Amino acid sequence: MRSRDELLARLRSGNHPEAVIIGGGINGVGVFRDLAAQGIACLLVEKGDFSSGTSAAPSRLIHGGLRYLETGEASLVRESLTERNLLLKNASHVVRPMPCWVPLRSWMGGTLMAIPRFLGLTRKPGRKGAVAVKIGLLCYDLFGKAYRSMPNHRMISRAEARAQIPALASNIRAIGEYYDARITHPERLVAELIADSESDCPASMALPYVKAGALQGETLTLTDTQSGENFAVKPKLVINAAGAWVDGVQSELGFTGRLMGGTKGSHLVIRHAALAQQIGDRFLYYETDDHRACLIYCIGGDRLIMGTTDLRSDNPEDKDCSEDEIDYMFKVLEPILPDVKLSRSDIVFAYAGVRPLPYQDAAATGAISRDHKMISQPASGNRPFPVLTLVGGKWTTYRAFAEHVSDTVLKLFGQARKADTRAIGIGGGKDFPPAGAAREEWIASLARSTGLDAPRCADLASRYGTAATAFAKAEAASPMRYEHIAAYTPAEIALICQNERVTRLEDIVLRRTLLGFEGSVSMAGLQELAGTAAAVLGWTEATRNSEVEDCAGLLRQRHRMTID
Repeated sequence: MRSRDELLARLRSGNHPEAVIIGGGINGVGVFRDLAAQGIACLLVEKGDFSSGTSAAPSRLIHGGLRYLETGEASLVRESLTERNLLLKNASHVVRPMPCWVPLRSWMGGTLMAIPRFLGLTRKPGRKGAVAVKIGLLCYDLFGKAYRSMPNHRMISRAEARAQIPALASNIRAIGEYYDARITHPERLVAELIADSESDCPASMALPYVKAGALQGETLTLTDTQSGENFAVKPKLVINAAGAWVDGVQSELGFTGRLMGGTKGSHLVIRHAALAQQIGDRFLYYETDDHRACLIYCIGGDRLIMGTTDLRSDNPEDKDCSEDEIDYMFKVLEPILPDVKLSRSDIVFAYAGVRPLPYQDAAATGAISRDHKMISQPASGNRPFPVLTLVGGKWTTYRAFAEHVSDTVLKLFGQARKADTRAIGIGGGKDFPPAGAAREEWIASLARSTGLDAPRCADLASRYGTAATAFAKAEAASPMRYEHIAAYTPAEIALICQNERVTRLEDIVLRRTLLGFEGSVSMAGLQELAGTAAAVLGWTEATRNSEVEDCAGLLRQRHRMTID
């Protein structure tokens, strides 16, 4: 990647693409990627860091959406399952299959309502027993045939389930097991999509910490939020992919009305070695008494992620996990794992985000559609360019959504599609061998060629896929280690700072690495990271100190981390 300063210089000179994408979350970056593959350059601007909004606050699952069958969104489930299978193929370094267990506390509950829900005759959620879930899982298997690489579902008896997870409640009748996938590092996938885009189409530019402001005539004002410098651009097309902030951007572009009606989802990362050992490599997906869907699964070692809440929120900046939400997540786990007692002292990280859902008056938040749509608004007298506004969507279906938007752009520009993104690997997923013997040999070869030990090469491969080669070579050339950070090295962080448009210390802690998410950074560790960043990015001592203080404050206040 070129540096942020290089791109700002291009923007300052007026040498920039005429198609502007506002929003650097997964949907905006997905469109950026698809258009770059077609040879259409775009200028993408994001008011914060890439993937720092709602795209940084998912359950970290790549899934078909079993619950969407309950709201009659069969087409969304079919699309999601196809996209899940494509991501397992194209981004296997960060997207991995995982068995899901659905604990069932009745046999026949919800059976009579299963058909009208599936047909979309009612969107009201309700309790579901083993028979209703079995019907849903049969549909799930059928819809997910395209590019499928995982087993079909099966039903597991209570005895077998409790033999594997003794903590399960005794009143659970059966378990429905099916396969979905988890994404270990969603923010990294966003960064890789940007790098792939600019590699394919060098005229493309993606700038973090640049805010789109008001439209005046044919001129759109952009502001560098770090320096305050303003830039004037005259776009021929604007794509509003601001997610939960879409309505605010629409207002700046001269539109009125409401498109978004978000719901807030909070998650916790907890440290609980005994529970992590029992749950193992599966995730529990369970229904609550108020008919929401929650989950818990192990993310490695003694840590688990649990969530989520689903509360209406009109404030896209609502990123704090509240005390009531923590109480709720602990409470709804009790009927499933009654002997597991969690407390706030188990929390190592908390996060929240507002989902960019279409505005609806649905009584239950779970009944609000997770589907996506694009609104096309032609040029007008006061605005001499068309606007494409992206509403809704979810992580799993970003590629399909981007393809739909890109096809519209191609028609506007009178061009034909050149590339099918279904067949394009992502970042380190390109040419990354499948799990098993082939991958083990790839890792062993990396160890032989660099002199690093095999476990370290395996760690790098699990983070970066084939891009691990560059990180391994950098570490071999500079084998220094941090004193207070075990999982990452100075050479690794330096390479991230050089190549991934890092602007703030929080970019490293919360998005380019998993140090924050895993709750594994201290004040001394922040000082070490800041030292590396300062050397690469040219920070002054004052900037370095302020970055450490700002990042530590954010981790304490928003993410509930204990920073010594």
